[in-house]
Amino acid sequence: MPWRQGIEELRYHIATEVPKLIQPKRIPPLRRVAVVLWHIGKALIAWRLLDPHDDRGSSVAALAKRLRIAFVHLGPTYIKLGQIISSGEGFFPKEVVEQFRLCLDRVPPEPFSVVREEIEHELGGSLADLFIAFDRNPLAAASIAQVHAAQLRTSEQVVVKVQRPGIVKLIHDDLAVMSWLAPFLIGRIPVAALANPPALVELFANTISEELDFRIEAENMLDVARALSITGQRTILVPRPHPTLVTKRVMVMERLYGYPFDQATELRRTGVDTASTLRAGLISFLEGAAFEGVFHGDLHAGNLLVQPDGRVGLLDFGITGRLDPPRSAAFLQLIIAAISNDLHRQVAALRDLGALPKDIDIEKVISDLGLDRPPLDPLSMTPEELVAELSEVARSLMLIGARMPKELMLFVKNMVFLDSAIAKLAPDIDILAEIESLTSYFTSRHASRILAEVGINPQEVSVDRSAVLSSLGFSSETNRLTYEDLMRRRDLIRKRFRQARLSG
Repeated sequence: MPWRQGIEELRYHIATEVPKLIQPKRIPPLRRVAVVLWHIGKALIAWRLLDPHDDRGSSVAALAKRLRIAFVHLGPTYIKLGQIISSGEGFFPKEVVEQFRLCLDRVPPEPFSVVREEIEHELGGSLADLFIAFDRNPLAAASIAQVHAAQLRTSEQVVVKVQRPGIVKLIHDDLAVMSWLAPFLIGRIPVAALANPPALVELFANTISEELDFRIEAENMLDVARALSITGQRTILVPRPHPTLVTKRVMVMERLYGYPFDQATELRRTGVDTASTLRAGLISFLEGAAFEGVFHGDLHAGNLLVQPDGRVGLLDFGITGRLDPPRSAAFLQLIIAAISNDLHRQVAALRDLGALPKDIDIEKVISDLGLDRPPLDPLSMTPEELVAELSEVARSLMLIGARMPKELMLFVKNMVFLDSAIAKLAPDIDILAEIESLTSYFTSRHASRILAEVGINPQEVSVDRSAVLSSLGFSSETNRLTYEDLMRRRDLIRKRFRQARLSG
């Protein structure tokens, strides 16, 4: 595989370039600034003047649609932002998430003539020499690239991923605009230290930079496949990149088939045990991060194909989470500490993952954030009290220097997606039983590694049911907790505060 030569040096070079791209004092291209302000401003003005505002849900949906269209006009960088928003169910309003999901694979494609030219330039041969058949219409057109079905001269069915021409400069210009604007937004929008504008720009730059070189993505595929093999997972499939037909801007890979991950009805009709499929995906995700230091960093329905036998094909490896051995051990410690409700280990793990300063006083963090107090129940608080509490937490996080490392952000984003997937694929599962089953699986299957890497005896690890129930707002006397129960509670909270907003 000639494209693998010097891959680690390439990854290092990309990482070292990011700080230069997001220097706050770097003067952005004024023409690009004007274009961004024009499209975003036009969307906001049209929404304010032309769309109805009687119903909040309709108003939010109208605004999201106009912003999504503006993002598409602005190109790859903003489309990628839309993709991140689309996977933020639970963080953003439902209307916004649903609208931005259209950014996943409904971006206007490049003309076939441009695609042909790019492939032939990168692979060094005519399309007819390389392929028996090549579909002019893309299977999907996303922010950075589009993919076409094809058949090699060796008769293999493949997918060809082609980068949009000129996007590297465009993304770099957009990062310059974002990093220039970010400092002006500090204190002007209600964000916490974990989500301050400059930090968000840095996270976004780190995330998108590696996606611009398909050799990195192909290597990510091999690394995730290796992690799955080592941990013995056979329910997750990774497409094989072609050994020679991979360059910076074009990648040929094995084609996988299946049903979209979110088509629960169709999956059940074909006999797929959707709960088992979801469980296997969660286990492989956690094992990869905790034991092999690598995991797919952009889980969403468009990147997952379920086979008739229940196996899941993973697609799009442009974004991965990568943890060196010390941080991988910290991640493992975080999982175990969360299960057993060990606050000190949780804070220490977050510190070792880079979310807190290295010299942080763990006891002070627990006290300042009120982690040692019983969780507050939103249903027992007024909207004003809840806002005040959240503001106090934000202030405390800012004071202790908390931040969101890239890998932790990707982990949270994936967990939010898996949470939403439960609602479709396994709404009646018993959450408590699942947590205990997963704990038993990890502590028995990986007992020696847990003891060696984090110094915890797996036999002493048990699920603190009372703490889990309390954190979710349920009585410690609850014997069975389904996801449907949890969703009903969430709906009550949303409804209560929606009514409070309308009455206010």
